[in-house]
Amino acid sequence: MRTRLLRCVMMVVSAGVLFAGIATAGEADVAGVKKAVADFHVALNVMFTGDAAPMKAMWSHADDITYMGPMGEFHVGWKEIGPIWDEQAAKKLGGKVGVADLNVTAGPDVGVATYYEKGENVVNGKVEPVSIRTTTSFRKENGAWKVIGHHTDLLPYLVK
Repeated sequence: MRTRLLRCVMMVVSAGVLFAGIATAGEADVAGVKKAVADFHVALNVMFTGDAAPMKAMWSHADDITYMGPMGEFHVGWKEIGPIWDEQAAKKLGGKVGVADLNVTAGPDVGVATYYEKGENVVNGKVEPVSIRTTTSFRKENGAWKVIGHHTDLLPYLVK
């Protein structure tokens, strides 16, 4: 009886140590994706001034990435997505957009962030509000979290 009880206790302790290790690794991945989300929005706000380079650096340049932005488009692959950031930067929308109600799920190689993008842009001299639901997906490439998918609600003033 004692042997059986001892084995059960050892199994519970071993499982606790195993899950504690997994939780720690997950916490580091979640923190990495949260930082990538913050960096993405720094790059987005720089893009609003006319400079697409920081935004383009945030993205994976692979063929399997996707972008479904606030203008209603759906693009696949870096060859389609890369030039979009130059086009958007050329609009010099101005304003600033930030993150609200961030939720992140992450593992060692892939992370998904869901949140609201809130702020404002300036379109044709008029301040326009931004309050859209957003999902941004990341993949770790060469040790860095890169965007592999970005999907937002539409912004009526940007839809063509």
